[in-house]
Amino acid sequence: MSKSELIFGLHAAESLIESAPHRFIEIFCLKGRNDDRLNKIISIARKHGISIQFTQRKTLDDKAKGEQHQGIVARVQPTPALTENDLDAILKQSNKPAFLLILDGVTDPHNIGACLRTADAAGVDAVIVPKDKSGSLTAVAKKVACGAAEVVPFIQVTNLARTLRDIQQQGVWVVGTAGEATQTLYQAKLTGPMALVMGAEGSGMRRLTRETCDELISIPMSGSVSSLNVSVATGVTLFEMVRQRQAAK
Repeated sequence: MSKSELIFGLHAAESLIESAPHRFIEIFCLKGRNDDRLNKIISIARKHGISIQFTQRKTLDDKAKGEQHQGIVARVQPTPALTENDLDAILKQSNKPAFLLILDGVTDPHNIGACLRTADAAGVDAVIVPKDKSGSLTAVAKKVACGAAEVVPFIQVTNLARTLRDIQQQGVWVVGTAGEATQTLYQAKLTGPMALVMGAEGSGMRRLTRETCDELISIPMSGSVSSLNVSVATGVTLFEMVRQRQAAK
């Protein structure tokens, strides 16, 4: 594992410095920028003795590799990698029915970040991805997640189908989304311990993942397009699950 990683953007930096200031190694800020949120981050950093460098925009642009950095880039200690063992602990410690989001083959960091942000808003316990053929928690994903990457466990598993079978044995109902499913998310019962599986755009879930699901559902499409962006579809489905879970209380 790398000894450090970069994060950028006000949301990501603010969330991390409030929750884990000890992880910061150094901060690069845009010289001459006067912004309340940036000033707040700088103030907290100074209290913790974190090195701060004020620099030109090009330096920040180069570090962020062209992504929008909002005037701040930070070098931090890497996010601890979470595995199957951490998932078991999360499920055992939860005092409410399990609520999991599984992304099968979603590789775009913008989509991963957006899914993390939605998962946080919906109260999801953890986001699970396969180690292979899936995106990871990159600086871009963290920026798009707007701080959610620091609070929602992001678990990378070696064998996704095996992980699905393991959580099924713990009483979690696994629901996958597929365009050809015979029932929609509004017809399905989506309460109790549940894991939602979202596949990659275009190809959808892999065959073994699909076969392991307990149930398949679809989002009804009334317009001319055949599918939604995966992060939008995730939001639609998660919040129908939230609605049903709250109504069932």
